[in-house]
Amino acid sequence: MTLDWQKLAGNYRDQYIEDLTALVAIDSARDDSLATQAEPLGPGPAAALKKFLEIGQRDGFTVKNLDNLAGYIEFGDGDETLAVLSHVDQMPAGEGWETDPYTLTEKDGNLYGRGTSDDKGPGLAAYYGLRMLKDNGISLGRKVRLILGTDEESNWTGMTHYMEVEPAPTLGFSPDAEFPLINGEKGNVTFEVEFKGENAGNLTLVSFHSGLRENMVPRDAVADVKTTEVSQMQAEFETFLAEEPVTGEVETNADGLHFHIIGKAAHGMEPKLGVNAGTYLAKFLNQYPFGGDAEDFLSLIATKLHDDSRANQLEIAYTDDVMGDLTMNVGIMNFDANAGGKVNTNFRYPKGVGPAEIREGLSAATRQMAVTIEKGREMKPHYVDPSDPIVSTLMAIYKRQTGETDAQPEVVGGGTYGRLMERGVAFGALFPWTPSTMHQANEYQPVSDLLRAMAIYGESIYELAK
Repeated sequence: MTLDWQKLAGNYRDQYIEDLTALVAIDSARDDSLATQAEPLGPGPAAALKKFLEIGQRDGFTVKNLDNLAGYIEFGDGDETLAVLSHVDQMPAGEGWETDPYTLTEKDGNLYGRGTSDDKGPGLAAYYGLRMLKDNGISLGRKVRLILGTDEESNWTGMTHYMEVEPAPTLGFSPDAEFPLINGEKGNVTFEVEFKGENAGNLTLVSFHSGLRENMVPRDAVADVKTTEVSQMQAEFETFLAEEPVTGEVETNADGLHFHIIGKAAHGMEPKLGVNAGTYLAKFLNQYPFGGDAEDFLSLIATKLHDDSRANQLEIAYTDDVMGDLTMNVGIMNFDANAGGKVNTNFRYPKGVGPAEIREGLSAATRQMAVTIEKGREMKPHYVDPSDPIVSTLMAIYKRQTGETDAQPEVVGGGTYGRLMERGVAFGALFPWTPSTMHQANEYQPVSDLLRAMAIYGESIYELAK
């Protein structure tokens, strides 16, 4: 079938923006403190899921809500199912926004707001790609389901629930990454090093806090230090700020000093794109005579984890010819003189290395410290051969619609729902010419990119399901 997919997509511009405005307005970060039996991941994810399904129902699709954990929008019939897997949750907004993160703002051709790039904007573009087929009376040989998860940014509870109560899809893609296409995703595992809260030095680390999620480079870090050397530390902190790629401030309080460092947030799959405020603050404080668990906490971060996304200091650096480097993100660093501390490290690893080697590296680095190391969730590496028709078909559509004839599929450190299917890939919606602002303040996507993605998704769904 010959259709002008990009012209068709342009016809939906105004309603697409209206629907995206409604989705962005919902703070859908998972919040377990507000969880109930009816809203097991908190009210935000449930509200965003209901709104997306409401949009599908409005447009005449079959929809189903699976216990406010997942849901789907369905079109067509067939024994096989093509799945398009997206998510309605988002990262916490964090600090540093120039606009309201929950008010979709169009400026200079860009749409700003939390979720515009990850993943409300792309997921809605895929939905409109499906709607183009329905509105034009196009019949398909496979059933198509746009499946919506509610906590992709944390534990995948929603999509796990979907797989428990619904049949597994035959094949599909996730519009939750970048173009041209991702046919391989590294393994993903989190380890947490836990400390007691003892202070035994001339200074007291009263508290230290940095990071919101394990898969996000922390933008902010704060610490309270009990000290009598107030003037000296203030002066040395100002010198530190002048020499390092961070900003910040220091204030006096009743017991000593309150420090605040500002770095740059980024997606945890490539920590080099961010500036980790927490590890820089630990680097500064580590030069002073703290003791006990406080000293160990600062030392681990400053000497073994700081500015080392390839884990060289842990002696576990590894590169695979196909899947690339092992990477490490130090996502959460907390210490309290009463409650103790923890350092959360998230690793993206290629084939050839795994959690056992990573644990050994952390164990060796903390062998002289009184710590425990706990392993969190793990996802194994995922890879679809480039010769698979789902890869070749989607690549052909991307090249045809963009003119990027030299484009090749990629392997990345990100983890998407595409890996839930043996023949699953990640496909857009970030184009190579647009900077990634996922998990950052001032997240945005150009309107033109989202409409182009909509056109690509429309043709892709047609070709895979016809």
